[in-house]
Amino acid sequence: MNYLKMLVLGGGLLGASAVHAQQVAVIKLPDLQKRLARPSDTTYVVNFWATWCAPCIKELPSFEQLNTTYAKQKVKVLLVSMDNASLLDKKVKPFVAKRALKSEVILLNEPDPNSWITKLDPKWSGAIPFTLMVNNQKKKRQAFEQEFTQAELTTQVQAFLK
Repeated sequence: MNYLKMLVLGGGLLGASAVHAQQVAVIKLPDLQKRLARPSDTTYVVNFWATWCAPCIKELPSFEQLNTTYAKQKVKVLLVSMDNASLLDKKVKPFVAKRALKSEVILLNEPDPNSWITKLDPKWSGAIPFTLMVNNQKKKRQAFEQEFTQAELTTQVQAFLK
């Protein structure tokens, strides 16, 4: 009987720790577009990345630092995974957990990038990493098809916020 209690208790503790793990929502393009079109004074820094993209992985700590630095301001970091939705549990969630990402992570479930990339930014070739900065109240939008260093990202965000 004690063994059964321990199993139940252990399972409960495991379940409790899973609740605190970073969630990764799977969304479609219209949901992302609605979110980025909100009439808000929040500046969104949206980074498009993938678990298989070395430059993306290299710059993720810079976005995490940005998220921490601007936590008390109206700046929101959103990390958009471009991984295939079938890899959510196998690759994306373990990747997010292993790196203890604190920024919001979503997976964009759109299998044909050529059908939607220019809807987000007409100049985007589809290469990643890709970062979009948006503030609708200020009517500002800027796109970057490049890998950022911490200094470059900070400089760009500070300039965007002015």
